Amino acid sequence: MPPHVLILGGTTEARELAAVLTAFPGVRVTTSLAGRVSRPGTVTGEVRIGGFGGAEGLARWLREERVDALVDATHPFAAGITANAARAAAATGVPAVVLRRLGWEPGPEDRWHPVPSLDAAADLLPSLGRRVFLTTGRLGLAAFAHLTDLHFVVRSVEPPEPPLPPRTEVLLARGPFTVDDETALLSAHCVDVLVTKDSGGSATSAKLTAARQLALPVVVVRRPALPEGVTAVPDAAGVLERLGFSPR
Repeated sequence: MPPHVLILGGTTEARELAAVLTAFPGVRVTTSLAGRVSRPGTVTGEVRIGGFGGAEGLARWLREERVDALVDATHPFAAGITANAARAAAATGVPAVVLRRLGWEPGPEDRWHPVPSLDAAADLLPSLGRRVFLTTGRLGLAAFAHLTDLHFVVRSVEPPEPPLPPRTEVLLARGPFTVDDETALLSAHCVDVLVTKDSGGSATSAKLTAARQLALPVVVVRRPALPEGVTAVPDAAGVLERLGFSPR
């Protein structure tokens, strides 16, 4: 068993993994958070806040702190961090695992429009609706700022960063959300198109069910590809297996 595990966190899966790993005697667990959320959830074990300074800085930290295993449990769209983690692991020889929740899959009644990026989502929107429920997080909204004729309802945990579309209503909320709540929100705001990233998981999936029931089109931004040669596991059990932890 690796005596010191560094988890690149910020997700529910990262918190759950930290709790599992700290239960093993003799294992030191450090979870690193970017510090972008003012009220992160409770994390078991040691916590550090802030970036490392790219792949080189992360590699230096791995060496200085004698890290024996690295788990990238960041958000599926944190492509820059994932790339840096892969390079740092390769440079130091530290075993690395990517923990990613499974993505969403459309059903036969879903009206999904998969796109590769936020810019592609913005290009498609005018042909689908005029009132948009935008749930892609507080970063990257500049991609929609030029759509002056559309009305946006933006939901995020923290206040979004400008520039924003000129006709924007901001809702600050943290999941999980129920199907009834999401249906009521979509109806109250007369939403006719939903935009989301394929974050996966159950905490924010109720909006997809609500959109299906209301027959609304959904623009789904696909996940960025993992670095070449990197594969992911979907849960803590997969991480334990990869790192050689014995079942408890």
